[in-house]
Amino acid sequence: MELIQRSEYIEKLRSLRDKKVIKVITGVRRCGKSTLMQLFQRELLTTDVNKKQIIDINFEDYDFVELRNAKALYQYIKARLVDGAMNYVFLDEIQHVERYAEVVDALFVKDNVDLYITGSNAYLLSSEIATLLSGRYVEIKLLPLSFKEYVTATGDTNNLERKYADYITFSSFPYAKAFGNEENLVNDYLGGIYSTIVLKDVMQRNSISDTMILENVIAFLADNIGNPLSVKKIADTLTSSGRKADVKTIEKYLSALCQSFILYQAKRYDVKGRQLLKTLEKYYLVDVALRKTLLGTRNTDFGRVLENVVYLELLRRYSNVYIGKMDTLEIDFVTVNMQEVAYYQVAATVRDQATLERELQPLKAIKDNFPKTILTLDIAPISYYDGIKLQNVLDWLLG
Repeated sequence: MELIQRSEYIEKLRSLRDKKVIKVITGVRRCGKSTLMQLFQRELLTTDVNKKQIIDINFEDYDFVELRNAKALYQYIKARLVDGAMNYVFLDEIQHVERYAEVVDALFVKDNVDLYITGSNAYLLSSEIATLLSGRYVEIKLLPLSFKEYVTATGDTNNLERKYADYITFSSFPYAKAFGNEENLVNDYLGGIYSTIVLKDVMQRNSISDTMILENVIAFLADNIGNPLSVKKIADTLTSSGRKADVKTIEKYLSALCQSFILYQAKRYDVKGRQLLKTLEKYYLVDVALRKTLLGTRNTDFGRVLENVVYLELLRRYSNVYIGKMDTLEIDFVTVNMQEVAYYQVAATVRDQATLERELQPLKAIKDNFPKTILTLDIAPISYYDGIKLQNVLDWLLG
């Protein structure tokens, strides 16, 4: 399958090339981290870079298993550095290397090394390595394909509604496109990704032995994307259905799932008080097609699935994305970048006047002048209600 271009991420790498910072690419397994590095290496070779100046190691490739030792890895790379030229070192899934932080630090101090590393777990930037490399790395958070990337890969922008239906059904994981619209093959592929994440990135790394409770937690969260949840509510719900789980265990599992990037937590933000709240977060899946893998049902809850898609797109565009609270009213999303704020409501349709009024109400209650938008699947030109923009979400996703 031809590599899908990830133009926005390539642009980020291009802007950071030869800068004295470590480029750390993080994201869930199979979201395209290795492909992104391949694409960037191809670009380097079209400039003034010689093939000998590129050192590329994937630590999930058994050919490099002996390099999972820190000293062996450092000596291997040092012996291959080209004198008098910049060397581009790519270390893929570096979390497999013992004491990898020491190797990264040793390579970073060399003037002729431009360093790029990837990892499938947020522990890559745990307190230990973050302290050691403080101020010396830039994290590039990679997600599976955006709707825009998915559409671009099809070659045209015709029939966006059909493409959106395919996007949420047949997965945003890049390689899933190789299976076309064969739903069973896609489900098998997603099942393999899910099993690997649960086994390697969640259970093994966190010493979790109770598979059943962990999978019950994941299934519960997949079934409740976009619903405000507390740890106690999750524990109580599982316990009441005969799967006893205490709050401490649920906290541990939630942390592990978010660290593996299969799940994202959106904290609540008090718009009036301009502060984060500590309760009733929402959780979203890294890929909505995983819901069928986890629950055995189609994505028929279009509103919450759409909300999940919009949340991930906001993560691509903004540093901080929260769910909002305005007195007793809820705003689906609040984005905060420095002093810039924006508010978003998401609804499958607002053709019914009562639904439109319900979506407008929390945005009207906010008295500042920051942008306010309602995103909907309704096909209609952009319109405004008291300064609040109403926009087709597929057009917005392509923007």
